[in-house]
Amino acid sequence: MDLRSYYKSVRDAEEQLTGEYVVVVSLATPEGGKNDVRTEVPRRVAAKLIAEGKSRVATQEETAAFHAANREALERHKQEEAARRVQVMVIPSHEVRSPKERS
Repeated sequence: MDLRSYYKSVRDAEEQLTGEYVVVVSLATPEGGKNDVRTEVPRRVAAKLIAEGKSRVATQEETAAFHAANREALERHKQEEAARRVQVMVIPSHEVRSPKERS
């Protein structure tokens, strides 16, 4: 592989990308790369993956679905963590006084 042409293709791919982070969709590769796995990566990494033919830029719909799924997963995680932090105090019934006994 000619390194000059490789880095030129990486630079060309990076110039076409916008934003600091890019959602890419993986392509099946002979090395065992799985098809259709979405990932958000820095622009430079995305350019490298595109130049190597391992990924493509996600469409707007794929990007929106990726971010929505991440938001849902984060919300679910926050709810699970909040449920784990709930503290319960068990008081034996013979220690509980009625309102008449308190006065």
